[in-house]
Amino acid sequence: MEKVIDVKGVSKVFKNKKAVDDVSFSIEKGTVTAILGPNGAGKTTTISMLLGLLDPSEGEMKIFGKKPKDSYVRNRMGAILQEVSVIDRVTVGETIDLFRSYYSHPFSKKKLLEMANLASEEKVMAEKLSGGQKRRLGFALALAGNPDLLFLDEPTVGMDISSRKRFWESIRELAGTGKTIILTTHYLEEADQLADRIILVADGKIIADGAPSDMKSSFTKKAVSFRTHGMLALGEFSALPYVTEVAAEGDVISISTTDSDAVLHYIFDKKLPVYDVFVERGGLEEAFEKLVQRKGEAV
Repeated sequence: MEKVIDVKGVSKVFKNKKAVDDVSFSIEKGTVTAILGPNGAGKTTTISMLLGLLDPSEGEMKIFGKKPKDSYVRNRMGAILQEVSVIDRVTVGETIDLFRSYYSHPFSKKKLLEMANLASEEKVMAEKLSGGQKRRLGFALALAGNPDLLFLDEPTVGMDISSRKRFWESIRELAGTGKTIILTTHYLEEADQLADRIILVADGKIIADGAPSDMKSSFTKKAVSFRTHGMLALGEFSALPYVTEVAAEGDVISISTTDSDAVLHYIFDKKLPVYDVFVERGGLEEAFEKLVQRKGEAV
């Protein structure tokens, strides 16, 4: 697949602090990638370098085969940053028209208002918008030029639940048309729902890189628990190759496993006398806590 972004050995030093430390990765066309990590991990610094707002101290970044500051690259990208500023005494619709005028093949104003869920605010002065509405306006402006590459830095901060849901739908729609999207967020469910791939950073380094499902399956606990009507031979579960631990507390049996589906299949295939079956699968938060902890222990 075509590489849209190619980062090789990039570091960024501020005075005596290395915010980004020898980072390398590439991102392919038409994918949604989430760059996640604790505060101060280097996420925003990495995005700022990709946008050409900062220069790397070491290494090289290429976007569409060119440097981030190249006008060809600028014309093909859009971005919403953490801080969204608006122009006073200009309506939402007028602001969108202004930004559309900067590009040769922009989205229509109607489309932008629809994707940002701002149709009812078209005539409202931009400075009168709430914080969440300003984020949505920032999203519309990031999309104004119909970009092939879109950077979204904490895009849903301040949005209510319905606005976040509409935002997710818009991202899926954009990804379906072949747009390449880079996302940072503190809402882990967003990364889980939207991203094909997660790059996890800590202390300026990449500590994990892969699909959300792979991270959850590799670094989180899976367990099957149930109650039983009668006596069970717990040893038969312990002997199974995909079972790592069996625990009993009263009439509740808990089985830690690498394959919860296989445990369920075994229970129902044997017609064991169980009820109140519950499957626990860890989420991204648990996976990230373990990965970041592992990184700290390795330092």
